Amino acid sequence: KYTKFSICYYWINSLDQKTSIYSRLESVTIPSGEENKTAALSYDYRIMPLENTSSTGMYYCKVKWNDIQKMGKGVFVLVRDTGYINTSYGWEILVTLTVLLAVLSITTTALLLWKRKVLCPRRNQPNILRPEVETQLPSASPPPTPVYD
Repeated sequence: KYTKFSICYYWINSLDQKTSIYSRLESVTIPSGEENKTAALSYDYRIMPLENTSSTGMYYCKVKWNDIQKMGKGVFVLVRDTGYINTSYGWEILVTLTVLLAVLSITTTALLLWKRKVLCPRRNQPNILRPEVETQLPSASPPPTPVYD
């Protein structure tokens, strides 16, 4: 009694209009020893391509035996014009941050080296700012006593 059934795929649009997509008749043979047992069978159907945004709606599957009808919970499908556009900017932000840090690092290093060159000239360069030391002749008077003594 339940070996012959029909499978129907349909969708309901936003105006609650039911549109049949596909239907087929199935006939299943029951192996010996499996009579009077519940069986679950999978049937897949791909709906491709969806024409336009009016294809948005709930898609259902329904199975009919002679006196019984079972309907699936349905799947909501949203169809867009341009397709899905990923708006994640993770890589762009990472590359921008890396370039910015590299530029700042190079600039800071250059400034530190330039500042060091200005403040600490090399030893073989003549020091223009060196004060000239006066030479004193030794005299008989003792040197002045420092204040902290």
